[in-house]
Amino acid sequence: MFIKEYFRDIYSAIRSLLSGMRLTGYYFTHQKEIITEQYPEVRPALAERFKGEVVMPHNDNNEHRCTGCQACELACPNGTIKIVTKSEVNAEGKKKKAIDTFVYRLELCTMCNLCVEACPSDAIKMSNAFEHSVFDRRLLTKVLNRPGSKIMEGVE
Repeated sequence: MFIKEYFRDIYSAIRSLLSGMRLTGYYFTHQKEIITEQYPEVRPALAERFKGEVVMPHNDNNEHRCTGCQACELACPNGTIKIVTKSEVNAEGKKKKAIDTFVYRLELCTMCNLCVEACPSDAIKMSNAFEHSVFDRRLLTKVLNRPGSKIMEGVE
């Protein structure tokens, strides 16, 4: 009885193996289109609406549109954005809140776009960047405002 089950299991395994090999042989001899992409050499075409990470655009004069209102920080569901503000005295002698550091933690971001929607001055947007692999997790914490950058004239 034991020997009969043993040979039945061997027969079943060989039959299953040959069934899989028959399908593999069919695809080997009847090649259709090649669907494998050669990734590092050929980059995929991404849709314009693809959301990869949050960026803060700066113009040629190193100016941005962020007023430091912290609406994006409040809209973020998991604390991805942290804005550190400072007080600056303008030419008229009035104190004005300005952005000191805009910290973005990519490892926490869910790419939900709520921060971009909440920003009243369109200071941040989602980029199409998708290659975020790093060996050191600290590299995923980014400061979005450039050193020495300031707010654009006319943005309130």
